Amino acid sequence: MTRVLLGSASPARRRVLTDAGLDPLVLVSDVDEDALIEELAGLPEPQIVTRLAQAKADAVVAEVLAPSADPALAAVADDGVVLTCDSMLLLGGELSGKPHTPEAAAAQWRRMRGTTGHLLTGHCVTRLAGGAVTGAIARSASTAIFFSDVPDAVIDRYVATGEPLEVAGAFTLDGLGGWLLDGIDGDPSSVIGISLPLVRTLLAELGVDVTSLWSPR
Repeated sequence: MTRVLLGSASPARRRVLTDAGLDPLVLVSDVDEDALIEELAGLPEPQIVTRLAQAKADAVVAEVLAPSADPALAAVADDGVVLTCDSMLLLGGELSGKPHTPEAAAAQWRRMRGTTGHLLTGHCVTRLAGGAVTGAIARSASTAIFFSDVPDAVIDRYVATGEPLEVAGAFTLDGLGGWLLDGIDGDPSSVIGISLPLVRTLLAELGVDVTSLWSPR
């Protein structure tokens, strides 16, 4: 049976996959996202998020293929797919990642409110078989986000919850931030962190039918 491994600490990404019938293992990469973003500055925005996803894939796959006593990782190395992603918000020609601090999150929201941004999510799907990489494809998805023109008091209350501090663009679609959006144009799963349509397409290009990955229900 082909095993699925998600190379992300995001509970939202894992929830998207489990709700869609997968039962992924999770292995978090040690990639320094902020440092890599600085290195990639100047590249086209879709390339930046895609390169970030690829860097995470490289780190996770290296750990999976390293000698290990973990039978779950050995099973992925023998017959598995590794999914890695990275999301950033493109607004006014500038990319924004995770704000990390309340001050940065509040400033981000004051720039975003009443505007339209694009959530870019880079994806990398790596196929493993027989203890080796047999194929890898990386691509990005973009979804338009229409931010509500919310007042300062609402922004401050949202930031105080802590939710926007460690999510790309300082907002969520599937959490409290959903109240502060007027809508989206595109794939909602990509906004949450991993695009089901794009992952299905990339899997197919690697010869994997997504229905073969569904866990019994």
